[in-house]
Amino acid sequence: MGHRHKAREFAIQVLYQIEMQAAEPKAVFDLFWRSEEVQEDIQSFTTSLVDGVYRNRSEIDQLVEKNSHHWRLPRMAVVDRNILRLGVYELLYLHDIPTSVILNEAVELAKKFGTEDSGAFINGILDRVAKETRK
Repeated sequence: MGHRHKAREFAIQVLYQIEMQAAEPKAVFDLFWRSEEVQEDIQSFTTSLVDGVYRNRSEIDQLVEKNSHHWRLPRMAVVDRNILRLGVYELLYLHDIPTSVILNEAVELAKKFGTEDSGAFINGILDRVAKETRK
């Protein structure tokens, strides 16, 4: 498994904990890194992903809601919502990562952490966001 893929998995776990515990990222990271032995590059990419999503959440959430027809954020599963946030963050700010990689990684995360329908749901929304933001 690639380092960036593992970092994305960790990022989803941390984002989930932040939301469920209404905690600050630093507090969650302090506990998370104590329980996981992780290479520095994975830890660094995980931290940058979580910090980016956290800092830009308002803008990201607006794009998710705009492109998720008939689905408001509170109605979405917490895992799906955070996979979408991560994917939108990457689409908006990580221009070195191809759109196809971002969408594929999000679908893989959905398969691992979400429900049977999560992959198609997430792919559809991220595809619409990508068409709007990556021209």
